[in-house]
Amino acid sequence: MENIINNIWGDGEHLNALQMSIRAFVMFIIALIFIRLGGLRLFSKKSAFDNVIVIMLGAVLARGIVGASPFFSTVAASAIMILIHRLLAFIAVKSDRLCIILKGDHILLFKDGKILWENMKKATISKNDLMESLRLETQQTSLDEIEMAYLETNGRISFITKKSK
Repeated sequence: MENIINNIWGDGEHLNALQMSIRAFVMFIIALIFIRLGGLRLFSKKSAFDNVIVIMLGAVLARGIVGASPFFSTVAASAIMILIHRLLAFIAVKSDRLCIILKGDHILLFKDGKILWENMKKATISKNDLMESLRLETQQTSLDEIEMAYLETNGRISFITKKSK
């Protein structure tokens, strides 16, 4: 029986196509479970905090598929990463300070008709980048109707329009 399982599952880095395919299928199911446990924010917010866990999770899980690391060790390491991500996200909800440390803070780029060049430089945003986002987000080509613009923690630029009087 052990020999049959070893023939199907494989061992170490010397896996054939069928063994790697079976591992990939099992890891796919495990990854889906981890993503569900990790919550929707893993893929919806796209802050640096969330991107780091997604990249690391993919890298660690892939090692179990190709046999570069023991399968169950990669699953355990991935489970710990998801648990840590959830714990830190939960604590960040309660602590604004930790939230800013983990996810960053928005940067004001435009206010009262003026581009804030120091903040633009800090954010490495050019005027062309700002104008491109303006067109994409508001379908406008001028900042005349914009009160403020922020670089958000997810990398997008948000625009607050002036109130009509």
